[in-house]
Amino acid sequence: MAARSELFAWRGRDRYGHAVAGEMTAASAARVRRALAGRGIRATSVRRQGGGIRRGRVRTEDVAVFSRQLAALTRAGVPVLQALGIVADGTDRPALARLVRALRTDVSAGDSIATALGRHPEHFDDLFRNLVEAGERSGTLPAMLDRIATYQEKAETLRRKVRKALIYPAAVLCVAGAVSGILLVKVVPQFEQIFAGFGAELPASTQGVIALSEFVRDRWVAMVGGGLAAVLGVRAVRRRSRALRALLDRASLRLPVFGRLIGRSSVARCTRTLSTTFGAGVPLVDALESVARAAGNGVFEAAVERVREEVATGRQLHAAMRDTGVFPDDVVGMVAVGEESGTLDDMLARSAAWYEEQVDDAVDTIASMVEPMIMAVLGVLVGGLIVAMYLPIFQLGAVIGGP
Repeated sequence: MAARSELFAWRGRDRYGHAVAGEMTAASAARVRRALAGRGIRATSVRRQGGGIRRGRVRTEDVAVFSRQLAALTRAGVPVLQALGIVADGTDRPALARLVRALRTDVSAGDSIATALGRHPEHFDDLFRNLVEAGERSGTLPAMLDRIATYQEKAETLRRKVRKALIYPAAVLCVAGAVSGILLVKVVPQFEQIFAGFGAELPASTQGVIALSEFVRDRWVAMVGGGLAAVLGVRAVRRRSRALRALLDRASLRLPVFGRLIGRSSVARCTRTLSTTFGAGVPLVDALESVARAAGNGVFEAAVERVREEVATGRQLHAAMRDTGVFPDDVVGMVAVGEESGTLDDMLARSAAWYEEQVDDAVDTIASMVEPMIMAVLGVLVGGLIVAMYLPIFQLGAVIGGP
């Protein structure tokens, strides 16, 4: 596991003997000293700052805002070094301000922006750095930063919508489980004491609920702990096992209702990422590498990797995509048109926009379908428990008058 980067404040003297100072993120003070020595700076003091950049939680939205602001300033003719200072001073996010100041320190020491970004891989991925590097080389950095910001905003919007569609039902079902658990552990035993004095046989449903309550009361700690351990264990193994990740991702695409949403969102991510990178002048094979990492699903990631290998051997993109059997026919057709007409990035952008709209429609459909289903489940779980416990009271006369 990679060491966590922390923020260090340093002081030293450059090769001319001038006093210099700044901030840098690194895994240790020793790495800071080595990095400074590589720039001809002799460090006299390196101190860890309280609260590293990662601990400050620089969000994806913050990086998108940073890209947009830096693009606007550089387009207005403000030098990059000054623009970084303006962004750092103007933000109300302390973690982002520290990050931008660290970038400014690296740029002032002679690094390119892409190199400075590379020192913070936890915030700027390969796609971001490659596009910035392409912009610096071509002299189109403001336009490239705008393109990056647009891509990040759309990707975050898509991610938020999918997360909302998936989390809402899970959250409601968790609440239903918690309420049912409280009823079984706290409420049912009170009724059980009351029923003990009836001296008659209870209805089968009531006996079943009482038995379930006893089972949960005796084992609720093990059940909760086992559930949490199972979830955390699957997550940990999923991170380390590509086979398990592929199995779970493949199963997610086959889920009723939600499978289509997950598939459409992955198609939208792939086409949007490829449109952004290829349109920025990144070679197609390199662009596909970024697409694989941004797919968000192991099935699509593996498919893009196969496409990349075939494109590297000279095969057309649309033919390689069609053979995977993963990408929809309309996307493959748009890609074919784009390749023939030389407008591949535009066709990909159109496909991405279309599938982003499809995700919107799918989220609305899921909300309209799942909400009544969830209410029905809640009614069955909670209502069933309550009815089972009050049934003996409703039949109180017959129970008391029994033999």
